[in-house]
Amino acid sequence: MMRALKGLAWALALLALPAAADITATPALWHVRGPRGGEVYLLGSIHVLPPGVRWRSPAIDAAVRRADVFVFEVPEDARAMSRMQALVAARGYLPEGQTLRDLIRPGKQAAFDAALQASGISADAVAHDRPWLAGLAMLLAQTAKQKFDPANGVDATLMTQARKNHKPLRYLETIDQQFAVLAPGDPQLELEEFESSLDGLKDVAAEIKPLVDAWSAGDVRKLDTLVNGDLDEFPAARKALLDDRNARWLPQIQAMLREKRVFFVTVGAGHLTGAGGLPALLRNAGHEVEGP
Repeated sequence: MMRALKGLAWALALLALPAAADITATPALWHVRGPRGGEVYLLGSIHVLPPGVRWRSPAIDAAVRRADVFVFEVPEDARAMSRMQALVAARGYLPEGQTLRDLIRPGKQAAFDAALQASGISADAVAHDRPWLAGLAMLLAQTAKQKFDPANGVDATLMTQARKNHKPLRYLETIDQQFAVLAPGDPQLELEEFESSLDGLKDVAAEIKPLVDAWSAGDVRKLDTLVNGDLDEFPAARKALLDDRNARWLPQIQAMLREKRVFFVTVGAGHLTGAGGLPALLRNAGHEVEGP
């Protein structure tokens, strides 16, 4: 479940790949040098992949071999999972007497019904879920149908390798911080993020294929156009899901650059594109950034 906890509007763009075999991907990789000998590699992640996707390019493999420390968005150990389960139980359901359908705007009711049908989930099953939890259930139901597996995702693969090689791990967010993005305290923002995801939930694989194609080709400009285009109608959601988090992560990465070590940072691919992406923010801050 934790692989999907990225915010539903953006999750549709970056959490899955249409089922296929023997796909060769060459995702973009950035290299940043610090003033005191520190280095940071930045790789955009697809969090859930089917078997047969080869994304370990020679450049990525070389960077992985050089890395002293591996950095991810959030921890995913047993303690983190337990905390996430507690948060879901406490903040996953609507108050008594309120239903999800009552919250959805009339113009989005048809999209809600189509998303339910595509996922195979009944309306009764999510009737009392908060919007974020209902959307997550529909997303996971569709990915399960296509046999997507978080264990094949970029993050999971690198995390497993780092642990096997006894490399230190660091994280940019806590479970509570990421949960706040998924289930924001502002009910209107939560509903906006959910409604922004409904059209994509009608057919997850078809909706995200152009984004995955752009990621696979290392086409950062196309990926940025697609990600930000999807969120143009929902500026508050984009701010919460991408811009605010990038702003919080930037000083952490700058601190890494002041250490005399090599860091390999893996985050959702949408965090690395466009004028608000981490590579652009680092360049604007005066750092030497090699990459697209």
